[in-house]
Amino acid sequence: MDFAAILARIQKLILSPGTEWDVIAGEDANVQRIYMNYVGPLIIAAALATAIGMSVIGINFGFGTYRLPAGAALGQAILQIILGLAGVYITGLVINALAPQFGGTPDAGQAFKVAAYAPTASWVASLVTILPQLGIVALLGGLYSLYLLYVGLPKLMKPAEDKALVYTLAIIGVMIVIYILIGFLAAMMLPSVTPVMRVN
Repeated sequence: MDFAAILARIQKLILSPGTEWDVIAGEDANVQRIYMNYVGPLIIAAALATAIGMSVIGINFGFGTYRLPAGAALGQAILQIILGLAGVYITGLVINALAPQFGGTPDAGQAFKVAAYAPTASWVASLVTILPQLGIVALLGGLYSLYLLYVGLPKLMKPAEDKALVYTLAIIGVMIVIYILIGFLAAMMLPSVTPVMRVN
């Protein structure tokens, strides 16, 4: 895993997404390599940051601080990682399946790359959840990831020009549903845990 390469891609995607998507479009779509060298490390880092934030730092409400027990936070992180990795793959399948409906060219490799790189800003912004009070930054990262999708999808899937926006909106809708389901599954699969409250 080349951390310098990961950081370089993050920087280029965030600062000059149009140019970087052109570079990504010409790269080999090696699913295993992309998972091991980019998607996996970012999802793992985001999940661990959230786990540390909720179990060590906690959320301060002025009169007290709520924290998750360490075991529960770690369990949530592991589940978040597994479902996050699955979510990327499923999103890629959907992007590819819907391409012909919008005049695009089906290409499983290109579709996977869109699914793998579009969430970059969201994952990076989620690192600040190590301080749970900064959770709003993660939301802003998610919004910027939608912009990355808007820029990258037409470049890699090549939909009809007049259908590119509708295609992007359709994929955004699908992604919202996928990640709502992931959140629901995570809640169902983990036992109910009562946060620990410490009065300040």
